[in-house]
Amino acid sequence: MSSLIPELPDLDPEGLRLPVKLDSTSNGEFAPIPLDASLHYANWLARDWANEFARKLGRSRRAFLTTACGAASTLLAFNAAHARAGRNGGFFEIANDAKLDEPLAASQLGKREFIFDVQGHFVNPTGGWTKRLPPGAKPLQFPSTQCDLAKQPGERAYLNCIGPDQFIKDVFLDSDTDLMVLSFVPSTREDEPLTIEEATATRDIVEKMEGSKRLLLHGRVNPNQKGDVEDMDRLAKMGVVAFKTYTQWGPSGTGFWMTDDVGIAFVEKARKLGVRNICIHKGLDFGPKSYEHSTCRDIGPVAKRFPDMNFLIYHSGFVSSKPEGPYDAQRTDGIDALVTSLASSGIKPNSNVYAELGSTWRFLSMRDPDSAAHAMGKLFKYVGQDNVLWGTDSIWYGSPQDQIQAFRTFQISEALRDRYAYPQVTPQLRAKVFGLNATRPYRLAAEELRKFTASDKVAQSKATYSPNPSYATHGPRTRREFLNLRAWHGGEP
Repeated sequence: MSSLIPELPDLDPEGLRLPVKLDSTSNGEFAPIPLDASLHYANWLARDWANEFARKLGRSRRAFLTTACGAASTLLAFNAAHARAGRNGGFFEIANDAKLDEPLAASQLGKREFIFDVQGHFVNPTGGWTKRLPPGAKPLQFPSTQCDLAKQPGERAYLNCIGPDQFIKDVFLDSDTDLMVLSFVPSTREDEPLTIEEATATRDIVEKMEGSKRLLLHGRVNPNQKGDVEDMDRLAKMGVVAFKTYTQWGPSGTGFWMTDDVGIAFVEKARKLGVRNICIHKGLDFGPKSYEHSTCRDIGPVAKRFPDMNFLIYHSGFVSSKPEGPYDAQRTDGIDALVTSLASSGIKPNSNVYAELGSTWRFLSMRDPDSAAHAMGKLFKYVGQDNVLWGTDSIWYGSPQDQIQAFRTFQISEALRDRYAYPQVTPQLRAKVFGLNATRPYRLAAEELRKFTASDKVAQSKATYSPNPSYATHGPRTRREFLNLRAWHGGEP
């Protein structure tokens, strides 16, 4: 076929959604946090500017919002709203004229980096997990699953709205992403919404185009669950590039430490199998019983014990309940706890521990640029500029393009850089984070991959694709949606 996805009607003909999504959506691992008054104002201002600039350019609101000018004006409106609220520690570095100057906006927001997203998610809408749901259960029933496909026969036809076509469209056609790693949610093997076999099939959807390697796979391992460590042999044979684990997850609701016997056995088995990357979910707990194990105190010790292994800390130990500030050695959770654990174990920056940005960047950069500046500054300073990895946690947040555009223009204020010795966010540093850093633990060559991604079926489809982004998110936005999602993947309400 000439295109990867079928042609769709305009997904937002009235231009009701902004190209940069500032809302309460979570990834299902923390309860949605409502927007405060200043953030509602940010959205209002961005919509007001969109109306004004669309009129000036003689375009419809929707037509304006799908251009680089639309994204630029939205980020500039967020700058103004944050400054009004006294948040000046970080900002989106965009020329004011980019609101109306399309070539200028495109030069500042357009594609130029190799982008390797190391945390993506996909839910198979027809997978075996749906057969084990109780009658009447309707997980993942969000606004984004109310598309035309939801009108097809079947109790859960709405899940087709976030199927393979939508995944490829969001990630590869509506964003600048080149490669993505498919990761997994915490669950038993029986209740996985995407099994390794189904993930392989999803990868094949993309890889059937001339051998392009657009998708890589993790293998989910809960070492405190019977049979999971033994199953690692099978996962390794299927070509996983890393093993993913959730230290706060357990069959009884209680997690484990990487320095426990089960954690050590897990790492030793991975090393024996030749899979050198261990991706460890941290920072977002699944309830009171699992809070302790979501902290990072075990990361430094396990990294010291296994210097030949790579430990990729998902969410960077992020905790969303408290604003980020300068490094605080007394804090026992969040990014600060990760920094303390590394320092206490003698793990120097740019060693074998990597900080992944999924949900951390999306939550902080849109809501609180001061916290974003401190978070990024600390990660660059203490984990290392070569060891911060790009991840977006999409599909939960819809297309990752807005996260890309936000990071492509984000800057730490000079005042914070001078006071705390944070680095300036240069184009070279952005390029590292966007993809070059991840090529090291994953043993990939960016230039070789570019040869495939420049001309494969995805690239061909994108060249003829008429932009039709939905600007929708797919994760829970209310507490009810959050509890509904938790109910089927084993988390605690």
